[in-house]
Amino acid sequence: MHLENKDGRLASGALEVELHQTSAPTCAGPGRLGTVRPTTRNQQHSWADSSSSYPSQAAGQSRWAPEHQDLDSFLTEGSSSSKDPCITENTPLLHNSSQDRGSRCMPAYSSEFITADESWENSSVEWERRYLLSRDTAGLSTSASSEKGELPDSTHLRVHMSTLRRCLQWVKVTGLFVFVVVCSILFSLYPDQGKFWQLLAVSPLESYSVNLSSHADSMLLQVDLAGALETGGPGRSGREEHVLVEVTQTDAPGSRRRWQQQVTHNWTVVLNPRRSEHSVVSRTFEILNRETVSISIRASLQQTQVVPLLLAHQYLRASIEAQVTIAAAILAGVYVLIIFEIVHRTLAAMLGALAALAALAVIGDRPSLTHVVEWIDFETLALLFGMMILVAIFSETGFFDFCAVKAYRLSRGRVWTMIIMLCLIAAILSAFLDNVTTMLLFTPVTIRLCEVLNLDPRQVLIAEVIFTNIGGAATAIGDPPNVIIVSNQELRKMGLDFARFTAHMFVGICLVLLVSFPLLRLLYWNKKLYNKEPSEIVELKHEIHVWRLTAQRISPASREETAVRGLLLQKVLALEHLLARRLHTFNRQISQEDKNWETNIQELQKKHRISDRILLVKCLMVLGFVIFMFFLNSFVPGIHLDLGWIAILGAIWLLILADIHDFEIILHRVEWATLLFFAALFVLMEALAHLHLIEYVGEQTALLIKMVPEDRRLAAAIVLVVWVSALASSLIDNIPFTATMIPVLLNLSQDPEVSLPAPPLMYALAFGACLGGNGTLIGASANVVCAGIAEQHGYGFSFMEFFRLGFPMMVVSCTVGMCYLLVAHVVVGWNE
Repeated sequence: MHLENKDGRLASGALEVELHQTSAPTCAGPGRLGTVRPTTRNQQHSWADSSSSYPSQAAGQSRWAPEHQDLDSFLTEGSSSSKDPCITENTPLLHNSSQDRGSRCMPAYSSEFITADESWENSSVEWERRYLLSRDTAGLSTSASSEKGELPDSTHLRVHMSTLRRCLQWVKVTGLFVFVVVCSILFSLYPDQGKFWQLLAVSPLESYSVNLSSHADSMLLQVDLAGALETGGPGRSGREEHVLVEVTQTDAPGSRRRWQQQVTHNWTVVLNPRRSEHSVVSRTFEILNRETVSISIRASLQQTQVVPLLLAHQYLRASIEAQVTIAAAILAGVYVLIIFEIVHRTLAAMLGALAALAALAVIGDRPSLTHVVEWIDFETLALLFGMMILVAIFSETGFFDFCAVKAYRLSRGRVWTMIIMLCLIAAILSAFLDNVTTMLLFTPVTIRLCEVLNLDPRQVLIAEVIFTNIGGAATAIGDPPNVIIVSNQELRKMGLDFARFTAHMFVGICLVLLVSFPLLRLLYWNKKLYNKEPSEIVELKHEIHVWRLTAQRISPASREETAVRGLLLQKVLALEHLLARRLHTFNRQISQEDKNWETNIQELQKKHRISDRILLVKCLMVLGFVIFMFFLNSFVPGIHLDLGWIAILGAIWLLILADIHDFEIILHRVEWATLLFFAALFVLMEALAHLHLIEYVGEQTALLIKMVPEDRRLAAAIVLVVWVSALASSLIDNIPFTATMIPVLLNLSQDPEVSLPAPPLMYALAFGACLGGNGTLIGASANVVCAGIAEQHGYGFSFMEFFRLGFPMMVVSCTVGMCYLLVAHVVVGWNE
């Protein structure tokens, strides 16, 4: 595109925005933007080249100032550089009518800056409205008189829509603020219910008993036991060493019965053969009246010995049904905030966690701050943080651009061949690495590849993360639910080890992949993967987003930083003005596939090369060692390093080898919003578990299975477990759901009245928990990580954009997995 001033000088390249303090009355007032004037070729970067480096420069200096000019002179320049604030446009891409072929004088407005929470659509509409108003004022419209009459009506409609949006925003802010204040007050009214643990020494010869006085407003009694215990129920033989807990309560004295009746609840807890391992188990019992409740504990051991245990109890002020209802309402509210994008998903998770904590405080189970911090899975956060540091340094080598060009060359210009290759490689890697690591490595490569081909990265990234979740279910180490299942000691005793689990899951996932690739092509049948707008429009929108993001990241701590921030925001306004004119004038064109890929591949290879080979060698060495340690951690038990420690150590090694001095640039590349989202999500899910939501879902599933006739019970159990796990994992985190469902299914399989084999139920749980993560954006950790990285690069996708593709893929993949399990375990009988 060419911009010219009134003297007719032309230039093609980057624009410089200058501040002017003149008061020319013809175009703008004292607060207006300065002129947009051209620079020479040796003083600028082209938009296409500079836009590729914006993400890496978002935290550092901006590159649109002339190279020979320092910052002070650049900020103070402009008051005398141009006399005329008007610019004209002359380009062959514009659809100029015979009346418009002359020069056009366009005033540049500079009202309030666009804030961070305003969407691009709002700002573009506002600029187009100002553009139409300026045309009407200057008398430049050449339309018919009827069209002239319609212009004020449309302008008034836009003004009314803008007023309505401001009212809705005020209602949103007011409502959320009132909600937060109410939750804060409720949370502060009730003290922390610290548990007072009592040391017990139980044996076959001696039992322990205690009488508890009930509270007037209590509805439930929660009893906690800590020690060498197992979370599963007693086995079929019933010969395991166990502890029997009896909770007894008598009727009230004023009851109509002649004799006082006692109500006793029995709770059997299996002792762990490994006395060095300790765990905490809990059970809630309903309180019938205000009479005294007695707790009796005795042990059933094969030898006469003493077993040390810790006992704690507390009263709750709400029933199980009320707690489940509150938890479901909180979860639904969080999804409403995320689906309709009322607030950012990180803030939505924080609001949900606050509401859940307030609910726990009201019912009498308020946790302490230390307890809440313990709910956060810091291993996952350490893994994310370490890999983000590695990827941030890796991106400085130009390796991602190089890989993008190579992938384009291998696909020979065929877009769908390239997409299938990327999805297949992602699925294979995620079977041996964790899904989060795979997406951290693949997302930057995919974004650069799509930018080279003028593709929409959002659609390609969604397809990649879906196949990453599918591939992760193939092995015992590919997805966290699989790791939890294989690590269970009770299941290992049944023979469900790494090899057996992988053999069953691998066959089913291969069938799922065979169906998923044609389904992906069918879902994208009527969608154009290429950008629907010309590349100039796409690049200009992306440039505006990156400039605004850069300005927001500058902290106005000094006068100079404030001036730079203001200058960048004014550049954003100028680019938005230019974009509004282009959107108003351009006829949208749909790009076609590149048929001349052979002629363009040489130019792409010259343009996208490895920029720092020494740093690339260091990055490959460290990253290769980190991935190798990931494999050893899964197969070699002698390595006492978790995945989080390996990622953190690898990041420290690479920071030393790369000799990073400006550490803040690397930290700006870390997805802090994603890390905070996961921390809030862990707290939210653990709080919902304390509200018995996950336990309630598992118990209701077990009751439905028991209602089915015995000859059809296994098939019904597989179908129910697959779909309940899939739907639940798409709504809540699959890690706590899997950890809760394993003991429920173990108890179900060990019930003599049910007589179901445990392995098919565990395979159904693995299929549903892993594949169900594709249902929604927050169903799997890899989805959130991919969305966060894409948002940082300016290509964020919404909840509904992911849902339109992810949910159909989840339904079909779960159907294929269910059919495979039914054939393998019901028809063939492959239960060994």
